[in-house]
Amino acid sequence: MMHLRTLIFTSVMLPWILTSAAKDEYMEVRKPKKDIVALPDYGMSQDSDTDPGAAPRANELPTCLLCVCLSGSVYCEDVSPEMSAVPALPKETAYFYARFNKITKISNRDFSDMATLRRIDLSGNLISEIDDGAFSKLPNLEELALAENKLTKLPMLPTKLVVFNANNNMLKTQHVKATAFKKLARLAYLYLDNNELTAVPQLPESLHVVHLHNNKISTITDETFCQGNNSRYIRPNMDEVRLDGNPLMLSNHPNSFICLQSLPIGRYN
Repeated sequence: MMHLRTLIFTSVMLPWILTSAAKDEYMEVRKPKKDIVALPDYGMSQDSDTDPGAAPRANELPTCLLCVCLSGSVYCEDVSPEMSAVPALPKETAYFYARFNKITKISNRDFSDMATLRRIDLSGNLISEIDDGAFSKLPNLEELALAENKLTKLPMLPTKLVVFNANNNMLKTQHVKATAFKKLARLAYLYLDNNELTAVPQLPESLHVVHLHNNKISTITDETFCQGNNSRYIRPNMDEVRLDGNPLMLSNHPNSFICLQSLPIGRYN
């Protein structure tokens, strides 16, 4: 009788035990595994192994933590820690201000795929080099300020530019193409004062204001601003020309400004 009870218990319980064990194993497989994600440590610099207390550098911080991002505008002006390169910008950026930093170079990748950009202001940096295509593929860029840097030459400029400011640099005529601005049909304000230019580049008809004072320009021709072979030609848009501070005698060029509505402003010899 005892053997019979044992046989019955085994035949009933063994399948239940095996089924329960299989269920537990299935549920264990179904449990999602917790991934271990390595988060970037923005509080440590590359020298953190030797100096755990070192402050983070600007290029290691997320752009909108380091700068102020507001409605399509990014303000990275005089930031701390110092910024030495253009940060990665949000795709919707239309206005970018990074004045008074220590940016030294602008590369082609800095503004790639940034079709929304309309204004860039990099004044007051240490920029001495700009890749030739850094700005040329910005279809909507209207204002570009590179004042107070260390530029000796200019890159290609976008065709819809309205305002270009490169005053207080070290621009030299041999590194600025004579036609650099000629095809910019919307350019209205051109500021190239306080450089080392020895000649006036070709100027588009759209210009309203051109500042070339405090350069090394010693001569101009009847073609510089006007058309020497056409006495009826008038440059209607040109409102303001500055050439003061150059080794230039305006009295030696009586016909060079005949097409303008007013003579160059400033003090001349």
